[in-house]
Amino acid sequence: MSAKQVKLTEIASGMLQAVPELPALLKGVRTMLHSGPEKKMSIGRLLEHQASTRPAATALKFDDKLWTYRSFNAWVNRIVAHFSRLGVGEGDVVAILSENRPDMLAATAAATKLGAIAGMLNYNQRDEVLSHSLGLIKPKVIVVGEESVSALESTPYCPQQNTALHFLWMGGDAGNCPPGYEDLEAITRDLSSSNPRSTPAVRSKQPCFYIFTSGTTGMPKASVMSHSRWLKGGAGMGLLTARLNPEDTLYVPLPLYHNNALTVSWGSALSSGACIALTRKFSVSRFWDEVRQHDATAFCYIGELCRYLLNQEPSPKDRQHRVRVIIGNGLRPEIWMEFKQRFGIERICEFYGASECNLAFVNSFDVDCTAGFCPLPFAVVAFDPETEQPKRNDRGRMQRVDTGEVGLLITKINRLAPFDGYTDAEATEKKLLRDVFKQGDCWFNTGDLVRDQGYKHIQFVDRLGDTFRWKGENVATTEVEAAFKHIDEVDQAVVYGVQVPNADGRAGMAAITFHGDMDQFDGKKLAAALTSHLPAYAVPVFLRVRDEHEITGTFKNRKVELKKAGFDPEQSEDPLYFLDSGQNAYVALTTELFQKIQQGEIRL
Repeated sequence: MSAKQVKLTEIASGMLQAVPELPALLKGVRTMLHSGPEKKMSIGRLLEHQASTRPAATALKFDDKLWTYRSFNAWVNRIVAHFSRLGVGEGDVVAILSENRPDMLAATAAATKLGAIAGMLNYNQRDEVLSHSLGLIKPKVIVVGEESVSALESTPYCPQQNTALHFLWMGGDAGNCPPGYEDLEAITRDLSSSNPRSTPAVRSKQPCFYIFTSGTTGMPKASVMSHSRWLKGGAGMGLLTARLNPEDTLYVPLPLYHNNALTVSWGSALSSGACIALTRKFSVSRFWDEVRQHDATAFCYIGELCRYLLNQEPSPKDRQHRVRVIIGNGLRPEIWMEFKQRFGIERICEFYGASECNLAFVNSFDVDCTAGFCPLPFAVVAFDPETEQPKRNDRGRMQRVDTGEVGLLITKINRLAPFDGYTDAEATEKKLLRDVFKQGDCWFNTGDLVRDQGYKHIQFVDRLGDTFRWKGENVATTEVEAAFKHIDEVDQAVVYGVQVPNADGRAGMAAITFHGDMDQFDGKKLAAALTSHLPAYAVPVFLRVRDEHEITGTFKNRKVELKKAGFDPEQSEDPLYFLDSGQNAYVALTTELFQKIQQGEIRL
């Protein structure tokens, strides 16, 4: 059978094997249906329900502490009481700037009980970028972790420069609370812990969070997350896909400003009555120790997190844990099975869904190497890699690709899958595609390339901007990055396209890091290895050797700066190499060689 037929058979088999679990699947579907936009259902109401029905069950773990659903809900209510005293109400914004900590999650939940919106700021931001983000959401209150005070004070949104705002501080020692801030724990300690009257009035259609784009390109945008989407995301993953139960503990090593952690993970736990275990920051060296410490049965991931874990030296402890299921996105097919087998993971619940996307795909049927299934309307359409736009035929309509082929993923916007958009109306409009298949229809442009696997399943391939055309062929950066995995000396490769004078398209370039030092660099061996695993047009023309890669707070590699620097030795502090076709080896890219390429004396 062809690869396409094999995958179709796997998907069909997975769907049949899920039949015995139909009751669990139906529970997830029923919960999602009760989360419709007009329903009086919300995050706060779900939390109060769990606190009422299973008060003694563990809701949250952090370090050596734990909170039951009753104690966590009571804590949230005390913060609600103080927010109310500060005038926070429906539609107001409470900005949250902090590393992961229990009081951060409590403050976030408190905002939603009032019908307010929690603005989940990336704690890596500062100066102009943080000012931009705060300006987008216009908060009434800012809640700041002690480690993020200096970041806030690099902006005009600090107590010294902005007396109109209220500032709350989260830290370990009340005596260290800085001037201009109130200590959140101290100020709320004796307030009422009763459920507020505001919670039942919050509707599913109301916004609950602002989630910021990761900032891999340009300034961040604030996407709007509604209670409905949050509830559907949690039920879809926690009940329908991962099938968590109240005995489970889900370890969350990702930052809570990331939808993977806040929506998919916390939503999954809250929907199923399970517990989440937080860690302040992801640490590859502490990861498995913390999994064992919290007796976790599940964890959430980003693809790069899995790669970091896989790059560690194998250990006899690799399977000494109780994790049976993992939840996340971006796990590349080339490491999927290796990760699953090395760490003894039974189920990988991969999903696809951007913060602003109006629908999601989930691997509900336990099929390997897929982003999953979606029952709502979507299409995978032909695209032009030069313009980075979907193609239209003579009638101005788009065309779907065949099963097994790669195209641009677009999702239909309708009553069942509304588009919440961004805080910026212009940015919202830029993501919409109109008159796609018929006059008047409207679709969301995900900007992602996927493979249509059939049976309403897709496999993530690349960001549209990360696919480039060279020698008349489309080059997917993920496929080139996968080829580097066959080279033992290379730790990680980040691939992108760079413009070359007198050449159509973009030439491939890879920024690579080594397991050891530069002494391992063998230009001839590296060229031979890549040539054996890639078609000629996909072999990177240029290399940049780095000590480490820069990543965003959501574990995405920063490519913008790399693309801007290109292969100009004057723009790079790192060693650069050029694929000399005569020697079939990577050689040092000198200023003289660079100028010859620029002047067209060396043809690529």
